[in-house]
Amino acid sequence: MAFVGESNIVFRRQIRMNLRNPAWVLIGIMQPVLYLVLFGPLLKPLVGSFDTGTDNAYTFLVPGLLVQLGMFGAFFAGFGLIGEWREGVIEAERVTPASRTALLVGRLMRDVIQLFVQALILVGLGYLMGMRGSVGGVLLGIFITLVVGGACAAASNALALTTKSEDVMAPVINIVMMPVLLLSGILLPMTIGPEWLQKISDFMPFRYIVDAVRGSFAGDFGTSTVFWGAAWAAVLAALGTWWGTATFRKENA
Repeated sequence: MAFVGESNIVFRRQIRMNLRNPAWVLIGIMQPVLYLVLFGPLLKPLVGSFDTGTDNAYTFLVPGLLVQLGMFGAFFAGFGLIGEWREGVIEAERVTPASRTALLVGRLMRDVIQLFVQALILVGLGYLMGMRGSVGGVLLGIFITLVVGGACAAASNALALTTKSEDVMAPVINIVMMPVLLLSGILLPMTIGPEWLQKISDFMPFRYIVDAVRGSFAGDFGTSTVFWGAAWAAVLAALGTWWGTATFRKENA
């Protein structure tokens, strides 16, 4: 119970900071919304000729953008932590008996809730633009996205405490984001690429996660595609939490 209380204290402080400036919730969703509004119409006449499993451009695009939101939005969570470290907040937390895992989990709770709000906005816009998908499938897709978002937020916090510099962290994130965006099939299916590119993408865990969210939107709950995507999301969440907790413990040793 002590762990829950400590996590809740950290969460309440973090959520109060966000509520003072709710514009960040909207700023975080601007990129996927722009892709939805500007790239969706371009994809409409092409999606039928791709091996996408659907003839609806937005049913294909929205799940990918949802995962993109979970990954890239959460990757920037650590920038706020660098500011807290610079202001002495992390040092103040260091002298408390609070669990180091609770210091991370409290922040992850804030990040996941923020991601959930953004995901609802994105899915709502997708339905308005013509997306099709079962309610159960959409909820499963959002849940997988939240798990991935928690993993990326934990890794971002760990990276922030490791670099302690926005100037170092920003290019590292950009280096990671580009191949993930291109090799995960977020915007276009990897099946249209050359064979060598498809083989490289086979080693990209996020590709399986994107396919799983698309499969859940289509209502294919019991397929191996959804299973492997959900499994990779769970593995990444475990690794991210482990790295984040280890970094907090090291920082507070």
